[in-house]
Amino acid sequence: MTTERQTAPAISIGADGIDVHALVERILDTVADKRAAGVYDDEVVARAERNNLLLLQDDAQFMEQYLACLRQIVPVDINDFDIVERRGALAPVLVRLKKAIWKLLKFYTYRLWSQQNQTNAVLLAAIEIMQRRHKAEISELNERVEALEKLVKG
Repeated sequence: MTTERQTAPAISIGADGIDVHALVERILDTVADKRAAGVYDDEVVARAERNNLLLLQDDAQFMEQYLACLRQIVPVDINDFDIVERRGALAPVLVRLKKAIWKLLKFYTYRLWSQQNQTNAVLLAAIEIMQRRHKAEISELNERVEALEKLVKG
């Protein structure tokens, strides 16, 4: 996928000794490299855009977006993870030590994570129930106000 680059920089930097054009080119090159590596895949960008709370126009829209975000993050990931060590010569020994510690603690950790997942799910369900109830009450009150306004006008 090729994209045309702007000839004039989109930003203005007023510091002496700064080549804005080179800076913008470097940023665009970095973005192109990351896009080629799949960092900016469409799903990730779409999710980030959906979660852009600045785009939300009102409280109801904010609440819907907030609940959608909660639904995505409620489950705690209880899967194993890679243990990585970057300390050169000691790395293999430290990785084995960390894996042994992880095996000893895994049972307890899974129990905690499972309990946390249950708690998160119950809290999310309670919030969703309250939100639906409040939404229904507000809708009913709006209908009653409209009916009363028609009565007063008519």
